[in-house]
Amino acid sequence: MSNKSKKAYAAAGVDVDLGNAVKGGIQQVVRSTHGPEVLGKIGGFGGLFQPDLKGYKTPVLVSSVDGVGTKLKVAFATGRHDTIGQDLVNHCINDIAVIGAKPLFFLDYLAAERLEPDVFAQILKGFAKACKAAGCAIIGGETAQMPGLYKRGEYDVAGTIVGIVDRAAMLDGSRIRKGDVLIGLPSNGLHTNGYSLARKVLFDRMKLTVASTLDGIKGTLGDELLKVHRNYQPIMATLPKGVLKGAAHITGGGLIDNLPRVLPSDCDAAFDTNLWKTPALFTIIQDAGKVDPMEMYQVFNMGIGMVLVVSKNDATAACKQTKGRVIGEIVAGSGKVIIG
Repeated sequence: MSNKSKKAYAAAGVDVDLGNAVKGGIQQVVRSTHGPEVLGKIGGFGGLFQPDLKGYKTPVLVSSVDGVGTKLKVAFATGRHDTIGQDLVNHCINDIAVIGAKPLFFLDYLAAERLEPDVFAQILKGFAKACKAAGCAIIGGETAQMPGLYKRGEYDVAGTIVGIVDRAAMLDGSRIRKGDVLIGLPSNGLHTNGYSLARKVLFDRMKLTVASTLDGIKGTLGDELLKVHRNYQPIMATLPKGVLKGAAHITGGGLIDNLPRVLPSDCDAAFDTNLWKTPALFTIIQDAGKVDPMEMYQVFNMGIGMVLVVSKNDATAACKQTKGRVIGEIVAGSGKVIIG
């Protein structure tokens, strides 16, 4: 390709040389997440991973793909992008953890109006930090410059996780029975859901900025909104085999829409909201936005990022092991959630 052609493409908004330069440091960052299972290197047409299947009688691969929604708008407003990569990895891992899977490898997709080296580096380091902590390898990804599709300085990011679980150990909710206990694991803020409503209330209605401070919240509003989505898989993995009967990651849909995914058709999940303290930010959003309480439990996690279902006999030990708390029980019903 001639220099003239390269300049023409750059003039159209896609700078190939910039893209190559931005991606030049990828190898060094992601290598820290690699074990002997990773074959080849980043940059090929496909990522290569040879899993160690020792100990699995019937291994099942579990996959999930997601993004971080309009939480990105807060990152744009603050100029901070170091937490976004962690959010994405941890969200994806939690989505397969509820099936009992442990993560094997992660792939990302990043699209922007123009690739900004510092922003890309922050996001990539976030991916690597979360993957390394989870024992998960980054084996590939894609970056795209899309002038005209994104506003200047904005981007979108998505990720895919692949994990593994023995078929006999899969969590499908089939062992859940009336009388079982719901254990809530605390969230770290909003995680990655409900930001469109939160931004509408906090920034449009209340006229706050990311630099604002609020009673009951440490640091700035921007700091609070950029808190990292927790990874619960390592905590869940510490429970003895057979203790965990089911689990629900509390993301979009909140408590109301996520628990039914794991409930048998003859059971309801009954939550007692007096059993945990709702963090201040959710109360502020509800009051200032005049949001119906039931809608709050369908949009936000309300301070509970993961719900575990165990038998009553195992509840005390499970709470101690996970640092969770009993927040409800399984009752006879038809697969619904009861907020009380």
